[in-house]
Amino acid sequence: MITAALRQTGRLFALAAEVSRAIFRRPFQFREFVEQFWFVAGVTILPAALVSIPFGAVIALQVGSLTEQLGAQSFTGGASVLAVVQQASPLIVALLIAGAGGSAICADLGSRTIREELDAMKVMGVSPVQRLVVPRVLATMGVAVLLNGLVSVVGTLGGYFFNVVLQGGTPGAYLSSFSALAQPADLYISELKALVFGFIAGIVAAYRGLNPRGGPKGVGDAVNQSVVITFLLLFFVNMVMTAVYLQIVPPKGG
Repeated sequence: MITAALRQTGRLFALAAEVSRAIFRRPFQFREFVEQFWFVAGVTILPAALVSIPFGAVIALQVGSLTEQLGAQSFTGGASVLAVVQQASPLIVALLIAGAGGSAICADLGSRTIREELDAMKVMGVSPVQRLVVPRVLATMGVAVLLNGLVSVVGTLGGYFFNVVLQGGTPGAYLSSFSALAQPADLYISELKALVFGFIAGIVAAYRGLNPRGGPKGVGDAVNQSVVITFLLLFFVNMVMTAVYLQIVPPKGG
C-alpha cells in the first residue's frame, strides 16, 4: 500500500510538472480555456458569494465575543477581516472549485478516458495534457484568483454588518482597526493562496480523470477521490503557506 501510494504521488507530481511545462508551449487552446473558465465560474460564483456571508458573520461574531472578553473590542474589525482575507476566503474558493468545477472536470476527463478518446488523440499525435488538461487547470487558477476577491469583499461586508448591528460595534472602530493591522502583503498572500489552491484543484481533478479504474463506476469513484484528495492537500498546503508567511512577513507595526 505504501509503494502504491508513493507511486500515485509521483505520478501526480509528474503531471503537475508536465502541465507547468505545457502552459508555455504552442498552440494554446484559447477557446477551450474560455469555455472551461466560463463553466467553472458559472458553477461557483453564486455558491461562493452565499457561503462567504455566513463565514464572515461567524468569524466576526466569534472574534467579537473573544475581544469583548479580553477588553479589546477596538481590534475586532482588523482581526475578523484578516481572518476572512488570509484564511477563509482562499479556502472557500478552493473548496467550491474542487467540489463543483473539479468534480465536473474529473468526470469529463474520466468519461473520455474510458471511451478511449485520449488514446485516439495520442495515436494522432495530439497531447491530451496540452489539449485538455492545461486549459482546465488555467481556468481553475484564473477563477480562483478572481473569485477570491469577491469572497473577500462579501465576507468582509457580512462581518461588518453582523459586528455593527448584532454586537453593537461602531463602524469607525471597525474600519480603523482594520487599517491599523492590515497591510498589502495580506492581500498578496490571499491571492497567492487562491492561485496555488486553484492549481492543486485542477491538477488533482485532471489526474484522477486521466486514471479511472473499472469503467463507469471507476469514474464515479475517481470523482469522489479527487474531491477528498484535494481537500486534504488544500489544508496541508494552507498550513505550510501560512507558517512561511508569518515567518517572512512581519506584522504591521512589528
